[in-house]
Amino acid sequence: MTQYDLNKIRNFAIIAHIDHGKSTLADRLIETCGGLEKREMTEQVLDNMDIEKERGITIKAQTVRLNYQAQDGNIYQLNLIDTPGHVDFSYEVSRSLASCEGSILVVDATQGVEAQTLANVYLAIDNNHEIIPVLNKIDLPSADPDRVKTQIEDVIGIDASSAIETSGKSGLGVPELLEAIVTQLPAPQGDHTAPLKALLIDSWYDSYLGVIILVRVHDGVLRKKMQIRMMSNNATYQIDKVGIFSPKMTDTDALYAGEVGFITASIKSVGDCSIGDTITEHKNPCTAPLQGFKASVPVVFCSIFPVDSSQYDLLKDALAKLKLNDASIDYQNENSAALGLGFRCGFLGLLHMEIIQERLSREFDLDLITTAPSVAYKIHLTNGSEITLHNPADMPDPTQIQTIEEPMVKATILVPDTYLGSVLKLCTERRGEQIELTYVGSRAMVIYKIPLNEIVFDFYDRLKSITSGYASFDYELIGYQTSDLVKVQILINEEPVDALAFLCHRSEAESRGRQICERLKDLIPRHLFKIPLQATIGGRVVARETISALRKDVTAKCYGGDVTRKRKLLDKQKKGKLRMRQFGKVEVPQSAFIEALRIGDQ
Repeated sequence: MTQYDLNKIRNFAIIAHIDHGKSTLADRLIETCGGLEKREMTEQVLDNMDIEKERGITIKAQTVRLNYQAQDGNIYQLNLIDTPGHVDFSYEVSRSLASCEGSILVVDATQGVEAQTLANVYLAIDNNHEIIPVLNKIDLPSADPDRVKTQIEDVIGIDASSAIETSGKSGLGVPELLEAIVTQLPAPQGDHTAPLKALLIDSWYDSYLGVIILVRVHDGVLRKKMQIRMMSNNATYQIDKVGIFSPKMTDTDALYAGEVGFITASIKSVGDCSIGDTITEHKNPCTAPLQGFKASVPVVFCSIFPVDSSQYDLLKDALAKLKLNDASIDYQNENSAALGLGFRCGFLGLLHMEIIQERLSREFDLDLITTAPSVAYKIHLTNGSEITLHNPADMPDPTQIQTIEEPMVKATILVPDTYLGSVLKLCTERRGEQIELTYVGSRAMVIYKIPLNEIVFDFYDRLKSITSGYASFDYELIGYQTSDLVKVQILINEEPVDALAFLCHRSEAESRGRQICERLKDLIPRHLFKIPLQATIGGRVVARETISALRKDVTAKCYGGDVTRKRKLLDKQKKGKLRMRQFGKVEVPQSAFIEALRIGDQ
């Protein structure tokens, strides 16, 4: 684009359910607009993390600027944001949508509308987006565009009669899609003569450039050498570099109102960049900051400890750098008698937790131990106060507790009719309460109210296995509800082990406690004395296993002679064992902790 013209800019996001072909369609748009040459193209250009390529999922929203010559002869600037599809990364999606005016809704022409399609469309509608429906994978033999168009109209309620039929693999329908983006999506609003007002969309750490910040300029102009100020903490910096992703990093002189690009300013302090902040000029600031993003609410908590305690500072540094790149992580210091110093971290879901652990070990080369995931409970005490409990080990004395509330979620499951019975049974087993059951064509849409604690462990895996992978699942937090919950404490040799304590519903306490005791019996090596393993609720033992003692043959050196010689040695051994039982320390290997905590995998 030769000169700046606000009316020739289009900012849009691509939204869809997992595996409906967002990243592949983004590849075709980049290729058609000449963002990369044919030899530079790889599959899923915008998925640049190793984990994303291996798992075939998008984790981080990525931005790219393309120049497109429309049929009216004008050259338009297209700022495209490819977003994740998984429920755990919906915070990434909401951030991306806040920086655009329109969305391309991609629906798989073979599978139709899925649970996450709905969730992402509602996010786009909340942001007042113009939505272009696109049917992808149209070249597959099982594609049924008419059925899917009807589904989009029935379930989502947007007109799909002129939905564009495309194939991300072959590039079919991509020119029509580019024309629709130019003609149907609105241009951004903004005034490049007003004081600078830019939204900080994302940031990440680069070992050469320091912190790189992704911005959407709403008013004014961002130039090199400009003194900028972060409005949330008044930190000031001078801009070193201004640029765009095309998708390669390309330097430019300035970013104008309505444009999306990156800046670097030799920012060393990771804490100065908070996502959703407003950036303005230091000497000529704007009057009010932009509305940022709603802060993300972590729903799953677990503790992370380094295997080698000398790596604690490295772990602290690594978490700070990841927090810069992923604002939805929440962490604070924690100290455990069994596992040493570490951090209690909050995540948006189990996949999010798994990805962060994998990124910590890959990108920062750390060996980690993680405790069992748990959720945040609200405890009302008898003195009228209320506390939030993240770690079962910190639970107050039961006599001081009046009620315990657990977080509830509204789960939406779309499933073919043949598997409906199994899904209803699974939801009922997990203490679910049915809210609604409707049909979308041949598929049932079930809405359940389920305790978050019940879906944290293995609900998604179980759902996929009982429906042969055909079910899709999405959930949102809907508040707290009073429940009959108890803390199960595990005792090893009559000593409580905090790292193994957990909270669960009273009806499941006994079976979960027995499972952990049976697991530990196989994992803890035998000692020279008997080791009792107990699961207790308050002072009551609900399950018990015993690890038998290792017996040293003390009579091996006795050849013949009187039997009293052997008796004397055996009695001496018995006394020693009694003393050992009183003062002996049980060595529990760290691998046993990890294995025992994987109880939910069974």
